[in-house]
This record gives sequence, structure tokens and C-alpha cells, in this order.
Amino acid sequence: MPIFSTIKFRNLILTVFVLITSSFNKSENFLEKQLKFERVRNASESKLKNIENQLKKHHLKTNNFMMLIVAYKDLDELEIYVKNKNEIGYKPYKTFEVCSRSGDLGPKNKQGDGQVPEGIYYIDRFNPSSNFFLSLGLNYPNKSDLKRCKTKFPGGDIFIHGSCVSIGCLPMTDEQIKEIYMLSVLAKSNGQEAIPVYIFPFKMNEENMNTYKKKFDVNSQVIEFWENLKTAYNLFNKNKREIKYQVQKDGKYQFYN
Repeated sequence: MPIFSTIKFRNLILTVFVLITSSFNKSENFLEKQLKFERVRNASESKLKNIENQLKKHHLKTNNFMMLIVAYKDLDELEIYVKNKNEIGYKPYKTFEVCSRSGDLGPKNKQGDGQVPEGIYYIDRFNPSSNFFLSLGLNYPNKSDLKRCKTKFPGGDIFIHGSCVSIGCLPMTDEQIKEIYMLSVLAKSNGQEAIPVYIFPFKMNEENMNTYKKKFDVNSQVIEFWENLKTAYNLFNKNKREIKYQVQKDGKYQFYN
């Protein structure tokens, strides 16, 4: 075989190999991976139309939005906000009732204390085969928790999940978590790697701050923590934007406008 023909033949084989390899290595998006699980398919079938209708109210579609979650422990409320990927401020999507609660107001300090954390978190994992139907994991303990708690065992495995039972988590009914989980899957598929979750003890206006300080007779460390977290509350409620912050050496949040 002439040399130039041999080279052409080898190049042809190489091209075919690259195309086949590329085809096999083409990664599925996050939504496609999640829809392989029966519970997620069920959630999509029962909730996707409702999600589409809710997003339309803000001129959004399932392929162009981002989301943010705010929870208030004393109200047993979980608020979801949405926005276009190119916008800055979030808009209210829906408020869900947290159907069960453990612990008291105040941050989580150690493993086994039964407390729901308070602070600035994000969803760091999805569990479509959870013992609690569907689960969205939070990055507790975060850097602030680790520095503030001063313990080797701050606890972990904090989720927003179904089954309406919990110790230290934010439990929802199965019908509620279907919508929340599906909405989160869509947001991640849109490129939102870290969905913010802000957990406040209560709506942290001055009146409530004074009321809860007296009502729960909290210690100075909790009050100091609440005063720090109140800045985050004020910033978010001022403009409904994602909170920018870093964690200081003592575990306090330092916030930016």
C-alpha cells in the first residue's frame, strides 16, 4: 500500500475512534442522571407542571433559573426564592411548612444535641434513594460551625428531606419534598452548583431579637451569634440578593454588601 494511502487509512481509523470515544464519554447532565431514579421520576411527573406554572409568574423557565432557600425555625417555614440566571435579586417562589422540629432556638453546637443548625449553608449533595424519601444535604458543619463549636464532634448529616420526621433536620411531607427536590435538581442542571440555604432562628428584626432574648433566657454566646447572623438577615431582606461573606478566625461571619 502506498505511504500516503497508509497515512490516510490510519487517520481515518483515528477519527472514527475519537468520534466513538467522544460519544461514549459524553456526560449526562445532572437532570438525566437523577431521572434514572424512580422517586425522582415520580417527583417530575407529579410536580414539573406545577413548577413550570410557578416559574412563569416571574417570567422564568425550568432551564434558566436559580434558587435560594430561607428557613425560619420558630415559624416552621421554608421559603424558596428564584431568579433568572442573569439577574441579581431573587423573587419569592413559594413558602412550605416544615412539618416537624427538634431542639430549641439557637445554633447547633455538637453531635447529638438535637438542634437544627442556624447559619449560612448550601446544598452539597442529593440523595434520590434516601431513607427519608428524598433528601437534600447541607454543608453542616461549615467553617463557622467548626471554629465556633470548639468540639471534635459537631455532628453532621443535616438534610432537607421527606417522611416528616427528624432530629436536627428540616423535614417536609413527601409531597412537599417532591417539589423542593425537583426544583433543586433543575437549578443544579442549570449550572447552580451551590444552592444557598439560610437558616435563621426567627425573623431577626429588633422587636423579635428583644423578645427571644428574654423568652429563652439565652446565654451571651448565643446572643453574640444571633447579633452576627442578624446582619445576614438584614442584608438579604434589604435586596433579596445572595449573601456574600467570609468566616473570620473566631468563627464569626463577615458580610459584604
